Amino acid sequence: MENHEYIAHRTEDGRTQTVKAHLEGTAERAERFAADFGAAEWGRWTGLTHDIGKYSSAFQRRINDPDHAPRTDHSTAGAQEALRRGLAPAAYAIAGHHAGLLDGGSRTDTADDSTMAGRSKRRVPDYSAWRQEVSLPRVSPLPFLGQDGFTDSFFTRMLYSCLVDADFLDTETFMQGPQPRGEYASLPVLLERLSAKTDSWLTASPGSALNRCRNDILRACMEHGAQWPRGLYTLTVPTGGGKTTASLAFALHHAVEQKMKRIIYVIPYTSIIDQTVDVFRGILGEENVLAHYGEAAFRQKTPEDLAPEEYRQLLASENWDAPLVVTTAVQFFESLYANRSSRCRKLHNLADSVIIFDEAQTLPLPYLRSCCAAIAQLVEHYGATAVLCTATQPALGSLFKELAPNLQMREICPGGTALYQALRRCHLEDLGSLSLEGLASRLREHQQALCVVNRRKTAQQLYATLPKDGGSFCLTTLLCAADRRAKLAEIRHRLREGLPCRVVSTSLIEAGVDVDFPVAYREEAGLDSLLQTAGRCNREGRDPDPARCPVYLFKLGDSPAPKMLEPQITALRAAQREQGELDLPEAIAYYFKTLYGVRGDEALDQKNIVEAFDYRQSVQFPFAAVAKKFALIENPTKTVYLPIDEGEALCQQLQSGQANRALYRKLGPYSVEVYPEQYQALYQVGALNPIDERSAVLISLTWYDRETGLRSDAQSGQGLFL
Repeated sequence: MENHEYIAHRTEDGRTQTVKAHLEGTAERAERFAADFGAAEWGRWTGLTHDIGKYSSAFQRRINDPDHAPRTDHSTAGAQEALRRGLAPAAYAIAGHHAGLLDGGSRTDTADDSTMAGRSKRRVPDYSAWRQEVSLPRVSPLPFLGQDGFTDSFFTRMLYSCLVDADFLDTETFMQGPQPRGEYASLPVLLERLSAKTDSWLTASPGSALNRCRNDILRACMEHGAQWPRGLYTLTVPTGGGKTTASLAFALHHAVEQKMKRIIYVIPYTSIIDQTVDVFRGILGEENVLAHYGEAAFRQKTPEDLAPEEYRQLLASENWDAPLVVTTAVQFFESLYANRSSRCRKLHNLADSVIIFDEAQTLPLPYLRSCCAAIAQLVEHYGATAVLCTATQPALGSLFKELAPNLQMREICPGGTALYQALRRCHLEDLGSLSLEGLASRLREHQQALCVVNRRKTAQQLYATLPKDGGSFCLTTLLCAADRRAKLAEIRHRLREGLPCRVVSTSLIEAGVDVDFPVAYREEAGLDSLLQTAGRCNREGRDPDPARCPVYLFKLGDSPAPKMLEPQITALRAAQREQGELDLPEAIAYYFKTLYGVRGDEALDQKNIVEAFDYRQSVQFPFAAVAKKFALIENPTKTVYLPIDEGEALCQQLQSGQANRALYRKLGPYSVEVYPEQYQALYQVGALNPIDERSAVLISLTWYDRETGLRSDAQSGQGLFL
């Protein structure tokens, strides 16, 4: 080109950004992001080379005359430059900055294959003009690279995250102007706000033995957070011991003392995110807490309809640059093993962060090794501190020792068995086998009681036997989220007022749902499930005598347990035989060790995620293949949308063809997930109006009971829902 002005971007009104300006802007950001884990030179080099293919005449013809010039590959050029210099992580990042991280492929791949091996053989248009404008920095080797494939692949993901976030931000700034990103209170200011709250608790009279224990736990978290170095920690506190605020106190004291950048709070279930976010926002200010999950308010609207604060949260959800992020385990871990730029942009912001894993015992067994491997990488090489926070601490010490021998796991809260005994507010009792009618008879004798069962169908059947005095409730995922929330609010009200309140629920009520019953029943499952149910019994210690607050374990008749729970039940029974008191740390550790032994090592990584990145594999770095395999929730279900309340108008929009992402998100609270055979049964009786292959609108509300949820008798009276 005569004027030598090589264009990278052009706006609709004709403004242009040169390739040089875009490369330098991207490199500056990528360098700053990668500096958080000692890879600033890698970040700058990758940013400077990611778009050098735009120096080709073919690309310049395309950007200057898009209607008449064909598309051209502009990302392979930089990837090939990286490969020639032995910078494979940069090559993967550059090649995938639009299409996503590629599979490495094999030597037999051809230039037509969409793998890194194929890209390395692809002929690209002449882009040599880049040398006139771009000077590449030296890239120093990093000490932890080149030793094993998984570590190298993880670094590649983190470098990729730096590049794609930097590329997007530079392009966004040019195309749209500066956006309302950042502008949060600093972590020291947030610590001051938390201290104002906790100081009032610690200086006031505790009023009860339970509150004294909670204050002791809080003090330990504050002191150790300020004193201890970055690392891998556990926070093992009985249910009701104040883990939520105490873990936040550890994280803020630790982040401020260590001069870290943010706190990530990872929660297993969307059902308990709202209450956690409300607690944090009440202490730190709504604007400083990003809630990133499907039903967050900013995800229910189109960008055009968002208020300024909601729009700022939408932007923050793209790359997690907020000081406190609350998200789901699914969002967190699936992003770590994703390959698309939209999912991976935020990964670099996990570096230099305190990451709290709430209810750590819920990490799914089939992915346990890959989840722990990712945590170990973040702590070992990316300056993160990780805290496994739970009342039923999984026995992960040996697994972390295998994955990262140099990491030492340390418990934040002292006390162990003595603490569990001091905080004991109920007692466990095994009833053996009960018939459904026998169980129902016992529940009818209580004015207030919680009963947790394994199957949704069982919950519906049991509920049908309870008094219809306004004080009986059925909680399962056959109820839509909007109805579950309303019922939980009514349940809490009745419990506070001493009104009749008998609740039959599936396990959805166990982890983190703040309710307090005088007595509870739990169908046999895992020990963690039993103790989570126990955490809903005498939660606030209103009765000082645990002997008066029983939690009954039972087997329901002669019906076999769900097959997926058989290993957990086997481990529970083993712990019963060998440990005696099940609600102590020794029994919990024994249970998890037994469970992992029952399942076997191969069961902890069923999809061979970690092994897939071993250099000994024939296919190198299968980023795209692993992204498809890694799904924490195996979801063969289909969605039924309910025309109730606000959902009625939303369903009408959906059926009229107005579907978009915002509409689907708004419909989330008015939907139920069903298995294919259940969906088919409802369809055959004419209850559904299909929208696509995976979803439908419920035509008649005769098939949905707002007390028990979607009916389970859609075919000749046969129960369909397990």
